[in-house]
Amino acid sequence: MLHVKDVFVSYGQSEALHGVSFEAARNEIVAIMGRNGMGKTTLFKALMGVLPVKGGAIELDGADVSKDESFRRVAKGLAYVPQGRQIFSSLSVEENIRTGMEQIKSRRIPDEIYALFPVLYEMRNRKGGNLSGGQQQQLAIARALVSEPKVLLLDEPTEGIQPSVIKDIARALHEIRKLREITIVVSEQVLSFAMDVADRLFVIEGGRLVHESPRDATDTARIRQFLSV
Repeated sequence: MLHVKDVFVSYGQSEALHGVSFEAARNEIVAIMGRNGMGKTTLFKALMGVLPVKGGAIELDGADVSKDESFRRVAKGLAYVPQGRQIFSSLSVEENIRTGMEQIKSRRIPDEIYALFPVLYEMRNRKGGNLSGGQQQQLAIARALVSEPKVLLLDEPTEGIQPSVIKDIARALHEIRKLREITIVVSEQVLSFAMDVADRLFVIEGGRLVHESPRDATDTARIRQFLSV
């Protein structure tokens, strides 16, 4: 579903990604692990078209989207939940969700969205800025899901969120995959969360993927060494 081939990204003269390659199959959850500054967010911005790729290719469901603008990638089935959530604080929960429906003919929020995140239904008329961090994260995921994506990118979804809500998000991701057979790529530093949700784990370091393992064969001690400062 998502095929990333030898992608290079630069900030001016400084190269940030050095030939990153990986695949994520339909109905698979993949975790990209790494410390801050190792290239996770740069990779996700490149996948979404926020940053241009200097070399390589990004294929979505067999189509090369490497040169497409972000809105064209959304129309083709890519959705992005950025680090820090970036919800619209002055809009209501319901209005925030509807901003993800620009490419969709129906303007009705699917019942499954509120079934996945009941707290959003309870607070649907509340301003997004009045939600807790965990509730805002659920709102950001809901906003991405209503665009009916084939691939969902989640950048550090557990950042600044209490453990009980992290469990709710993990549960929701499993349920989303069952309902939609969606491909999910998540960047993370919390190993327990990645081990809970992902089928395969990668580690990025210095803009390069340096480790890959299926969850059942993952050496967690080694991953923790990569994540340690």
